[in-house]
Amino acid sequence: MHRVFQTFIDRLSRAEDVAQFSEAMITMAAALDLSCFAYLALPSQQHKKPLLISTYPPNWVAHYVRNHYQRFDPVIMKSLQNPEPFQWGTSLSWIHLSKAQQKLFDEASQFGIGHGFTVPIHDGHGPIAALTFARERRDVAFEHYVTSNTRLLQLMAMYFHAHVRRKLTHGTKIDGVSLSAREFECLEWAARGKSAWEIGRILGISRHTVASYLDNAKEKLGVRTIVQAASRFAAAKREEHN
Repeated sequence: MHRVFQTFIDRLSRAEDVAQFSEAMITMAAALDLSCFAYLALPSQQHKKPLLISTYPPNWVAHYVRNHYQRFDPVIMKSLQNPEPFQWGTSLSWIHLSKAQQKLFDEASQFGIGHGFTVPIHDGHGPIAALTFARERRDVAFEHYVTSNTRLLQLMAMYFHAHVRRKLTHGTKIDGVSLSAREFECLEWAARGKSAWEIGRILGISRHTVASYLDNAKEKLGVRTIVQAASRFAAAKREEHN
């Protein structure tokens, strides 16, 4: 399992887009016999769409997003209230459902999503996210497995979310200048005081590759030093949060 988890971390470090992140989770989840999953990150502004990476049926995912179900999904509501993992399903008396929520559950069950285990993710850097593993119906073996491996699943969720947040949910513009995901990521770490060597160790790439990304970012921002680029980055982030 250690080797499988290390491969998962390596894949996350290399992932640059939704497809690559999805493949990393698919491989890890399959090793745990948890093939049906969904990661949902709420948007920073209500009118925007959530980020959803999953192996749920595409028609259900499109229907869910189109109808803004994340706004009253009982699984998401419970995730907002408590950071502890939990099981859910229509066969469990875990929450009182409104008519709209019952309709959501009924529709989900038609797509083979009737019972699940959800890990809420509260990282303090923005709206919450959640990683869910689902089954068609209540399954004693599934319940026992997720209960016995809760901490491992939490760790998976946290690693997955941290990499996704850094590469996909952050804007990659600084003062209107567009950076690549890797340029943005390297500059973010540089702004935290990390050296090229340290950034390379964190991201799983060479020091020379990090230096190349930082040089590109520096050139795009029109500054002469990495310190100046990092300062621009930090100032832009402060302004964004004010």
